Amino acid sequence: MTGWTTGFCESNGIRIHYTRTGGTTPPIVLLHGLSANGACWSPLARALEGECDVVMPDARGHGKSDKPEQGYRYIELANDVEGLIKAMQIPLPVLLGHSMGGLTAALLASRRPELLRGLILADPTFIGPAFQREVFESGVADRHREMLGKPLEMLVSDATRKHPGRSAEIVGLLARARLQTSIRVFDILTPPNPEYMELVRAIRTPSLLVISDGGVVSAETAGEIRRVNPKFRLEQIAGAGHGLQYDQPGRFAGVVTSFLRSLPPVVTSG
Repeated sequence: MTGWTTGFCESNGIRIHYTRTGGTTPPIVLLHGLSANGACWSPLARALEGECDVVMPDARGHGKSDKPEQGYRYIELANDVEGLIKAMQIPLPVLLGHSMGGLTAALLASRRPELLRGLILADPTFIGPAFQREVFESGVADRHREMLGKPLEMLVSDATRKHPGRSAEIVGLLARARLQTSIRVFDILTPPNPEYMELVRAIRTPSLLVISDGGVVSAETAGEIRRVNPKFRLEQIAGAGHGLQYDQPGRFAGVVTSFLRSLPPVVTSG
């Protein structure tokens, strides 16, 4: 982490906090999922920093970013990321998003392809209306509210029992991120989500979809996405759940690195 910097940028009317590895290598922006934050990408950033300038923002309502009273829909999140790319003058980044960050990345890629060099979606929240209602009604926001009242040590202990295969580092990072997450962000779960197949059809950026054998996006859905848009490559990581980058960090980093190296180089004028 030597040389990494942190800071804030103004985007879409709020302050977004970020961590950045720096350098003159091609940039990649990492978008985390619900109740995580940019720091939770630290293990992947270490794996990538030799060949990428890695930017890890905290989404609104998360980490050290502003926590406004409202504005927690995917369109606001996508606008935040677009504003961050422009404010920080990040030239043609690859955009990688997990879960909530994955749908945010897909929405931005469908609307502003000229801003991006590539797109990586890690088990994005590509779910239908029935499942959306099920998640919304599941009491997940109430469970988060309960967690906010617990000490960090208890969250770490609970998560260690639930995910014994995860590293102590990532368990600690996720627990700290949980305590920095506003209850307001759970408004993102209010149906309807953007219709993901419409987004997939509109994406023209070279894209990678990474799924797991225990995640949200099934192999059947992934196959349908590839039929709808042949620009999507597909990788499946075994032995992982929805948090595939936490469950299999080495395999995930390898898949991401391979895709990045397959992209054509950026051609600059002059």
